[in-house]
Amino acid sequence: MTQFIIALLICGFSINSYANEQFSRFSSAKKHLIKTLPNNSKSFYCGCDIKRQGKKLVPDVKSCGYVPRNAMTRSGNPNARATRIEWEHIVSAWEFGHQLQCWQHGGRKNCIKVSPQFRKMEADINNLAPAIGEINGDRSNYRFGMLAGSANQYGRCQIKVNFKQRLVEPPLYARKRIADTYFYMQKTYGLNISNKQQKLFKAWQNQALATQKTNSNL
Repeated sequence: MTQFIIALLICGFSINSYANEQFSRFSSAKKHLIKTLPNNSKSFYCGCDIKRQGKKLVPDVKSCGYVPRNAMTRSGNPNARATRIEWEHIVSAWEFGHQLQCWQHGGRKNCIKVSPQFRKMEADINNLAPAIGEINGDRSNYRFGMLAGSANQYGRCQIKVNFKQRLVEPPLYARKRIADTYFYMQKTYGLNISNKQQKLFKAWQNQALATQKTNSNL
C-alpha cells in the first residue's frame, strides 16, 4: 500500500498535469517546476520527501532511507549531487537528441544552438521528474530494464543501476510513469522506441493497472 501511495504522488506530477505549459528553454522549464512543485511531491526514484531551502530543492533522506553510493567525490569533496534535487529527463536528452540531425554535428551543445525542436523536447516538462542528483547522474543515458539481484546501492532506495550493462531498473511505483512518458514522447515527437522496450513499457502499464485495481478492491 505504501508504494501505491507513493505512485499516486509521483503520478500526480505527470503527463496530464502540465499539458498546456510549453517552454523553449530547459532552464525556464526548471525554474517553473521548482516554483510549482506540489508540497507533497516525492523524489522520482527513491520516494523521498522534498524540502525547499530558499530557491533550492533538497531530498529529506530520513523519509526514504536513501544513502549515497558515493558520499565523497574522487577529489575528496562531499558529493553535492547527493544532497540536491535535479530535474531528470525520463527519456534522456541523449536518447531523443541522437535521433535528430543536429546531434550528429556536435551533440547536445549543437542541438541547443541550432535546433528549436531539440530545445522544445529538452524543455518538455512532461518528460521531467525531480530526482536526487547522484541518481540522476548514475542513470545517465542508460536504458530502462530488469536486473537480477536486490536493490542495495542507495540504502533503501529501490533502484538498481548496472554500469557494465548500462541498464537501470526503476522502483515498481515509478514504472508506469516511465512507460507513459516514453509513449507520450513517441506520440508527440515521433521518438523511436525499440520493439523490446515497447513490450517492456506496455507490461509495466498493465502491471500498474492490475495493482491499482487490486488496491481499489481492498
